[in-house]
Amino acid sequence: MSSPDPGRSHRFPVRVYYEDTDFSGNVYHAAYLHFFERGRTEFLRAAGIHHSELIGEGIAFAVRSMEIDFPRAAHIDDELVVDTAVLEISGARLTLDQSIERGDELIARAKVVVVAIRTDGRAMRLPRSLVAAFST
Repeated sequence: MSSPDPGRSHRFPVRVYYEDTDFSGNVYHAAYLHFFERGRTEFLRAAGIHHSELIGEGIAFAVRSMEIDFPRAAHIDDELVVDTAVLEISGARLTLDQSIERGDELIARAKVVVVAIRTDGRAMRLPRSLVAAFST
């Protein structure tokens, strides 16, 4: 795993377990959401941003939108890598490019927009620490 730097991506390994698959042995489409979420969490953690600390400050992140493409299927016991990179930071939004790969094969790709919210659900600007961690 690498530390996120502006313009660089963070890579996080995941393994496919039986619970991630459907009756055919392929990864069930909703399981990819879990893999992407773990990748985003570890991406932030590597930059020194921890969900538990943000929650203590009354801040949370919510997925605003997600576009996903599934060019290939992953299977039980596959070793995958979730790659996460910042596409854009603006106001309350953080737009990320995420991919899941098996070796040189692209398994899934997502464009994810997350927004900062107060724990009462109201929108807020992104924390300065996050903007500073990913600004060039």
